[in-house]
Amino acid sequence: MDGEPFPHELFPRERTEIVPGAVHVPDWLDPSRQRELLDACRSWARPPAGLRTVRTPGGGTMTARQVCLGLHWYPYGYAPTAVDGDGAPVKPMPDWLARLGREAVAVAYGDMRSLDDTRSLDAGPGAAEYDIALVNFYGGDSRMGMHRDAEERSPAPVVSLSLGDSCLFRFGNTASRGRPYQDVELRSGDLFVFGGPVRRAYHGVPKVLPGTAPPGLGLTGRLNITLRVGGLG
Repeated sequence: MDGEPFPHELFPRERTEIVPGAVHVPDWLDPSRQRELLDACRSWARPPAGLRTVRTPGGGTMTARQVCLGLHWYPYGYAPTAVDGDGAPVKPMPDWLARLGREAVAVAYGDMRSLDDTRSLDAGPGAAEYDIALVNFYGGDSRMGMHRDAEERSPAPVVSLSLGDSCLFRFGNTASRGRPYQDVELRSGDLFVFGGPVRRAYHGVPKVLPGTAPPGLGLTGRLNITLRVGGLG
């Protein structure tokens, strides 16, 4: 079964530019790559600096649990250790995952060189490298409120990869958590990239669709792997 596609609907979904700078590429990860990425996520989730519940400064908790690579994200900053977990050094960002981020941007944007941050990802000396990954695990009743990825100094695009259950992904605007926004269904293997004028747009996950993961993947729930360039060095 390795390398064979999971069953698809009659009409394949197509690459869509949601708004300028935000691109949805359905079924980007084939079944084999999905399984490899899932195996890696399971390894990263183990202690030390493993999967933990994120607590907000106001005393609340995020319903999606998280593990970080490269640098540890906590509300609202980065640290080299799991400061709100077991305090262990964060796991390194694998080279192959950083390369996957660069590949994702190239596929999503193609020749759309009007976006300043895509030029910064061109090959060559000084090119931006994806150095941070946030892996979020969503159970069937997990949610993610509208927020911005604003702790990074780099303007490089955010790369989002989905595994397991589908979700309703809400992509908004840069001014507020409210309208206008668009809802996109993200399925296992989908790629979503946002940068340029919408790099700091509000976005969230209002709903997970339990039981929609590909049967051959072996995952209950949803994993989202978000790749970022920190520019914090």
